[in-house]
Amino acid sequence: MNFADVAKAITIQSSNIDLGDNFRNHAQQSIIRAARKYFGHLNMASVHVSREGPLFDCTVNIQMGAVKTMSAESQDKDCYRAFSAALEKVEKQLRRAKRELREDKPVRTDKDMLLREGLRASPS
Repeated sequence: MNFADVAKAITIQSSNIDLGDNFRNHAQQSIIRAARKYFGHLNMASVHVSREGPLFDCTVNIQMGAVKTMSAESQDKDCYRAFSAALEKVEKQLRRAKRELREDKPVRTDKDMLLREGLRASPS
């Protein structure tokens, strides 16, 4: 994964506050770390931060490979904590999707048939 190409796929926006370069760099590095950990191919990622009263509202959307877009939202008094909480939620979704795709246990049809036969043949 080339950093310049991946950085183009990540958009970090705010509707009414100035985020600064430190937050943008932190968000990009965190998203790239998550992308490497789970699927490796980041199609698109977006972070949107807004302020609602004393709280920062952060929404993170990540689309990787052929997996559907994962989205999460979090609120906190600190924009870094709001972002981290939302990213953790997205990482949980990615982890579950990866586990579901990687599940390699074969289905035991004989066990299912035995259970069904046992239910039909009730003792009289």
